[in-house]
Amino acid sequence: MTRARHQLIDLSATSYYHVINRCVRRSFLCGNDPYTKRNYDHRRQWLVDRIKKLASIFSINIAAYAIMSNHYHLVLQVDKVRADMLPMDEVIERWYQLYNGHPIVDEYLTNPEISPIKLAKAEEFSELWRERLYDISWFMKCLNEHISREANKEDNCTGKFWEGRFKSQALLDEKALLSCMAYVDLNPIRAGIASNVENSEFTSISERIKQYKSHQRQQQRSNEDIYVPSQPHSLLPLSPIVNNNAIPLSYGDYFELVDWSGRHVDPRKTGFIDETTPPILDALGIEADDWKSAVKDFRRQYGSFAGSEMQLRDYAHRHGRSWCKGVG
Repeated sequence: MTRARHQLIDLSATSYYHVINRCVRRSFLCGNDPYTKRNYDHRRQWLVDRIKKLASIFSINIAAYAIMSNHYHLVLQVDKVRADMLPMDEVIERWYQLYNGHPIVDEYLTNPEISPIKLAKAEEFSELWRERLYDISWFMKCLNEHISREANKEDNCTGKFWEGRFKSQALLDEKALLSCMAYVDLNPIRAGIASNVENSEFTSISERIKQYKSHQRQQQRSNEDIYVPSQPHSLLPLSPIVNNNAIPLSYGDYFELVDWSGRHVDPRKTGFIDETTPPILDALGIEADDWKSAVKDFRRQYGSFAGSEMQLRDYAHRHGRSWCKGVG
């Protein structure tokens, strides 16, 4: 049964969500279309650019992404605290990067000394926009509408471009978050598009690796004054230190974890590697077989919510439901 969006996105339970959207009739968003013989690879960059622009406007961070030929995956982190701390003028400035706003707010921007009634109305609009700046539905609306218009313009056609509203999964614990990120980053490898994580173009893991290598090269050139950060500023950082604004894992451990997981997802396609389990799995208390299963079957194993059995049962109880998919 289809559930209301407000039942699927509950910030009191988790700030992390996996979202996915697919083109209508599985048309080609990117890549080579075997039917029309056209190549749409340039659209991948459209999507990456738009995602990053929206992340700079919304209080929503990008933990992972993968742009495929007819669908895309995002792992998002909603930062409501940051949105609540934004001054009124900054909320308005951010929203005006997306929409035209309202005449009363326009008047406030040109003359802050407007009447108390108009000022109260301007504040009312700013609070409405503040709520939207940490709303995943508005984030996805701004993303999908933009890409749909650009693709239809290029194809010289009208009508629906996306199959429907985005699908979402709440990531209720650390294992759900990390296995989902690995699942997303490994999509091109599973599809046979890439042979390793570094060459998985238009994924967050590829961007993180390239940025890290650039940082390492800069460090070796000590005579240069230009600072190159070790992590992409447009992605939620990785950090072994407990931090609400970072993914709870070190850079190197995440690289090793994704690479190891990718080599074990389907040996017939990715080949065999040393079975040595990365130390991070022991540190997180995750069994190797459970981890491989979680990454391989992430979409099939869980429904709208992902997490441990205890987390899923607790979430179902708090929302008046008897069970969640993923609980045996």
